[in-house]
Amino acid sequence: MTKFVPGEAPVKVPGDRTSRVVEYLLTHYRGLFATLVLLPVSALYAAYVSARERIVFALKSAPAKHDQKVRRVIEQIEAWKRDGCREKLCTARSGWKAMSELVPKYKLTHRNIDVGLYDILEIDEQRSLLRVEPLATMGQISRTLVARGWTLPVVPELDDLTVGGLIMGFGVESSSHKYGLIQHICASFDIVTAEGKLLRCSPSENADLYDLIPWSHGTLGFLVAAELKIIPAQKYVRLHYRPVYSLDEMVDVFEAESRDTEKNDFVEGLVYTRDQAVILYGSLAGEAGADGPVNAIGRWYKPWFYKHAESYLTARKEACEYVPLRDYFHRHTRSYFWAMEEIISFGNHPVFRWLLGWALPPRIELLKYTETETTRRLRERHHVVQDMLMPIRYLAESIRYFDEHFRLYPLWLSPMAVRENECGLGFIHPFRDDDGVSDDLYVDVGAYGTPQKEGFDNAHALPLLEKFVLEHRGYQALYARTTLSRKNFRAMFDHKDYDRLRERLPYCKQAFDEVYDKVSLKGRTSPVELRRMAKAKPRSRQ
Repeated sequence: MTKFVPGEAPVKVPGDRTSRVVEYLLTHYRGLFATLVLLPVSALYAAYVSARERIVFALKSAPAKHDQKVRRVIEQIEAWKRDGCREKLCTARSGWKAMSELVPKYKLTHRNIDVGLYDILEIDEQRSLLRVEPLATMGQISRTLVARGWTLPVVPELDDLTVGGLIMGFGVESSSHKYGLIQHICASFDIVTAEGKLLRCSPSENADLYDLIPWSHGTLGFLVAAELKIIPAQKYVRLHYRPVYSLDEMVDVFEAESRDTEKNDFVEGLVYTRDQAVILYGSLAGEAGADGPVNAIGRWYKPWFYKHAESYLTARKEACEYVPLRDYFHRHTRSYFWAMEEIISFGNHPVFRWLLGWALPPRIELLKYTETETTRRLRERHHVVQDMLMPIRYLAESIRYFDEHFRLYPLWLSPMAVRENECGLGFIHPFRDDDGVSDDLYVDVGAYGTPQKEGFDNAHALPLLEKFVLEHRGYQALYARTTLSRKNFRAMFDHKDYDRLRERLPYCKQAFDEVYDKVSLKGRTSPVELRRMAKAKPRSRQ
């Protein structure tokens, strides 16, 4: 996923001539390989998954099978206990599917528990709730709900993000200034504990577990179902594009629109230079008005969304459009925000879009599995994929920091309300200044791509960025690479109630790693290294 940098010598690859030729082609012709091989495979897989989802939902077979699948999870845990609890536990879901540049290596040594739970279980329109299994995806959910006149209040942009990953990690979207994170729209969780018990967790049942499941990365139990709040959908989003041409204006407009939750259902910022950005804000609309055209931005032949938004900056004009709801929700999917430009550099060309735009994007697991030694080295040194969650008061300082130390554009800005729960439990909390004044508005500053800072080296830059975030009382999104020490990780994320709960839950510490051990480099590695490890060591018993 990183550009080949001229002057960087390819890594010498051991093995026969064929291996070296494949390495060369995958490194130097990655875009062509992705187009000719990965896109067709991805398209076929997507068609299969979509057909399966539609058939399962139409036949209503998922609810009948759900209890049976949960019993199977419990049986696997009981077998682990009978065997003496010798290994740690994790899910058997392929680590290649994780939406991260890294892959989990602990799956090679831990006992893998099959949690094959992929489906939508129930749409309860009377209670405005959606009940789903943890591996249901955002694309699957939005497609099913919108067709029936409903939507989640928060729909993270990428189609393949799963409910379980967004709950156990974190999930943000341009509506998060109004509704909070994914965790804040969850009414309940069904968890299978390391003891083998099925627990329903809600504000009134097992409330401490309900509050601490988000951000826990599967270290308190196995999520087997979740109930999420739903709201009535509308046909369009009335989307306003406002270009800004100074840092002060950028910050002022972004914060003002983010705090106006009555007017704005959605707010987003796309930053193209330190002083230039497009602030996008919008609201649900039942019909298109006369003040703007309808633009189905999700059509395969349309320009990538961030390029479309940039056109308003270039033209120096402010305008609005009416965007079909699902097109808006998944506006960054085809281009993986802007990462696709570094994979298929010609992907936004009109000819490519017309001929093959429908097949985008290639699946993330295929991109990772075909990483080479050379692209790994380049990615680790030159490539950045990070989301830093900063108190809104430090937005200007954060943009200046990224400009000085990374010079990486675009940057993604997504406002988010970090809300305190009733008991004050959890890994993250609203910002509180030295005078005790609280503010729950944060901003996700997303940086994805190859920095243009001269002499940039990730090994030096990332620890300094983490130090900046920690000093400004922000948080690091844990799907990404972290170099934090255990001490600094615990300083960033509140562990006191999590530690207490792990002590109280039977078998929990025997079964599950701590969060740090799963998300740090202790638990993750590069795709190339994982392939090497998998060949050298057989998988642990299932």
